[in-house]
Amino acid sequence: MEKLNECFKPPKDKMRIVFFIFLIHGLGTLMPWNMFITAKSYFVDFKLVSNEGNTSSAYANNFMQYIGFASQIPNLIFNWLNIFVHLGGDLTKRIVYSILFELVIFIITVLLAILDSSNWQDVFFWITMISVVLLNMANGIYQNTIYGMVATLPIKYTGAVVLGSNISGLFAAIVQICSTYIFSSYRTSAIYYFITAMLILLICFDTYFALPLNKFYRYYEIRRLKEEKPLCNSEATKVPYLKILKESFPQLFNIFFTFFVTLAIFPAIHSDIKPHSDDFFIPKDLFTPITCFLTFNLFAMLGSLTTSWIQWPKPNLLCIPVLLRAMFIPLFMFCNYLPKSTMRSLPVLITNEWVYWLIAIVMSFTSGYLSSLGMMYAPQTVLPKYQITTGMFAAAMLITGIFSGILFSFILPSFV
Repeated sequence: MEKLNECFKPPKDKMRIVFFIFLIHGLGTLMPWNMFITAKSYFVDFKLVSNEGNTSSAYANNFMQYIGFASQIPNLIFNWLNIFVHLGGDLTKRIVYSILFELVIFIITVLLAILDSSNWQDVFFWITMISVVLLNMANGIYQNTIYGMVATLPIKYTGAVVLGSNISGLFAAIVQICSTYIFSSYRTSAIYYFITAMLILLICFDTYFALPLNKFYRYYEIRRLKEEKPLCNSEATKVPYLKILKESFPQLFNIFFTFFVTLAIFPAIHSDIKPHSDDFFIPKDLFTPITCFLTFNLFAMLGSLTTSWIQWPKPNLLCIPVLLRAMFIPLFMFCNYLPKSTMRSLPVLITNEWVYWLIAIVMSFTSGYLSSLGMMYAPQTVLPKYQITTGMFAAAMLITGIFSGILFSFILPSFV
């Protein structure tokens, strides 16, 4: 009997190959967004600079707002559409077509970087915005499908995708720093940003086709198909979306609210916090890059990584720390938050840079940790045959939380 039980044990993920493949796909899902925002100087200080040699054009001054909406709105819409409409066919076709489409857009972006667009800046700007919209339409499908696929595997594999997405920001920041030091030209640096993104997407494309060859992945894929077969052969072929939504709603809310609080703070408030005194050991010109961008990306990644060993609190109690994170919004606003074009009247209560940095570390770590837990717990709240759909709902709520947090961040300067 013991030997018989061993026959039914799932094979092991040798060398954690499947784990790392999904980590790479997590990296790939946020690569388009991260590469465009790290190329800000290329757009603002080079491509969209006015003929007089300054950045006073409306396109340059409002570029991050434009690119934020051009990225997040199509990503949000197509994340939700992908749940109810099989855009592009089955899971494999959706991923393959999405990655190939993103590669085409990046090729166009590299060609635009090579061309001299100084005499047709308006055309360049709108081609860029259309490219970003199309890129994020494809990425919405890709991201949503990946979270659906990984939902049928053990929960730590969903954590791998979230970990990869958090590594993506850190990776983009490192690429930016390296290319800036190596290349003096904005154009050359940007070309290498976008080529790097293309290489990551090509790796995602190749590794995806390695999954069916892996015994561990094949075991869970066959099990999923067996569970779905009775559903497909029955009269009730419709997926009970409302039932799935009700059963998984507590974890979907946890995912939404974690990202809502994070994006309300980062980068809008976080990047506008200045040192209160001149005595802090970090130079002023490196204060924001280190205490904001590097700190957030590093500790969000470490938070996601921690869920590979620790999953606490349990699903029914996860909402407590998630809701408590709302306190970070007033805490950051009581730091030396100096939004542009705003005269601050709210008193600065947190004047110690070390205290501010500690708050930033805790906010970043809990963002990565709690968002990973929510994404891991969500598919476990429904029957196995509905886990793919639940994983897609979780991805859609992730993007909804990001978009809502960004919108909310626009009104926060009025409170100080």
